[in-house]
Amino acid sequence: MGAGKTSVGRALANRLQRTFYDSDREIEERCGVDIPTIFEFEGEAGFRERETRIIEQLTAETDIVLATGGGAVIKEENRRYLSSRGHVILLSVDLKEQIRRVSGNSRRPLLKDTDPETRLQQLWEARGPLYKSVADVEISTDSRRMLHVVNRILKHLKSNDVI
Repeated sequence: MGAGKTSVGRALANRLQRTFYDSDREIEERCGVDIPTIFEFEGEAGFRERETRIIEQLTAETDIVLATGGGAVIKEENRRYLSSRGHVILLSVDLKEQIRRVSGNSRRPLLKDTDPETRLQQLWEARGPLYKSVADVEISTDSRRMLHVVNRILKHLKSNDVI
């Protein structure tokens, strides 16, 4: 959350001349409501089921760039789809920078009615090992310009014969 997945993904797709998908936006478009509304009516479990269906469909596509929601790695089948069907880039961000980026954003249901710093730390502790288990590379977005992050990703992809 707040690492820049959508912004970096969109810029990377543009540079690669590939189609960009954001799994959260795809869920919203197909449901016709925003994610906070899905959480309100279906809870996190309902949202995660929708997320898995979208990730299964999108990872079956070729020549795309996909940004997933931060919790996508919770489900084992999502991790399997991501790691077996694509090259996974983990964008990481320092906790203080993450808080700065997401503070005051009402579209983040997992931060609703909670202390953001405590909750973000809990999420990282639970999800960090899962992220790392599927990532082909980890790239920090801390205090980095978008162009710098995208160039580092492109360099990695070229050196690993992905592009």
